[in-house]
Amino acid sequence: MLALAAAATSLLLAACGREAETNAAPSPRPVRTATIEKRESSTPLTFTGRIEAEDEVSLAFRISGRVHENATKIGDRVKAGQVLARLESQNELNTLRQAQAALAAAQGQLTQARNHFDRQETLLAQGWTTRANYDAATQAQQTAQSQVDAAEAQLNSAHDLVSFTELMADAPGVITATGPGAGEVVQAGQMIAKIARQDGRDAVFDVPAQLIRSGSVDPKVTVNLVDDSKIAAQGRIREVAAQASPVTRTFEVKVGLTDPPVAMRLGATVVGRVETNAGPTIDIPSTALTKMNQQPAVWIVDPSTSTVSIRNVDVLRFDEAQATISQGLDTGEVIVTAGVQTLHPGQKVRVLGSTP
Repeated sequence: MLALAAAATSLLLAACGREAETNAAPSPRPVRTATIEKRESSTPLTFTGRIEAEDEVSLAFRISGRVHENATKIGDRVKAGQVLARLESQNELNTLRQAQAALAAAQGQLTQARNHFDRQETLLAQGWTTRANYDAATQAQQTAQSQVDAAEAQLNSAHDLVSFTELMADAPGVITATGPGAGEVVQAGQMIAKIARQDGRDAVFDVPAQLIRSGSVDPKVTVNLVDDSKIAAQGRIREVAAQASPVTRTFEVKVGLTDPPVAMRLGATVVGRVETNAGPTIDIPSTALTKMNQQPAVWIVDPSTSTVSIRNVDVLRFDEAQATISQGLDTGEVIVTAGVQTLHPGQKVRVLGSTP
């Protein structure tokens, strides 16, 4: 009996020893890991805008008057030198006739003064007149010449006034806006027609201020038509408004297009796309994410002890395949990418392999 009791006691002690050994040294948990690397990334930005003329000019009469004819229509194509509108020109034509008559009278006075001067010059040479008469004839000729010059200048001004009653296109283009019609009285400088010249095309966008401050220097912009994305053109930023819109608080940005297709007509709606440098980023597999304190977190592996610890991270972007981390990880750190749901802080792990 004593021998049997001793054997039972030995077996019980052996079993307790094995259980204590098992509890003291559990087997490491198998996991897959990835090493953190930073890379330079670019973020695409898209904006909706419109096509405008690179050079648009408002045409107006140089003088005031009553519009006699204005046949311009929005969308009409015009040529350089084409008459767009006319003013009633009776007063200007009368002024022209008056200037012509004044010039004819001055030329007659000049002819008479020259003949008198020639006679006085001949008589003075022969000694039949006095120096005073000769000087008076000389002065009369100079006065008559000055009157002719003044009359010619007035005639040129009258011709200009008559020409100002016709409004002509200074370059080929398309009419984008029209002003007063026939019968209306207009002032000098009042817009009669607005022409988009055919020199170039701009894609115009309204852009927030923060994107202008953080944007790249001289970025290349890809512009596509909204209704047909296959129609595209390349361009670069040509002008940025100096002041934000008081309504939208955005800045107007004009992108000069290089060889835009014909389909990109004035007023067409387009989408502009530009790549901006987002700086160094960290991409990890989405399977590495877990939660701690209701915030995204990852498990960090300590290579020296093969144990894990959990750490919160800031997620910039997330999809089914990968997540972009903005803060919380450094280059060279090892994270767990598979088996994250069964870990606890300080647990030993055994690396099965690395996730690419």
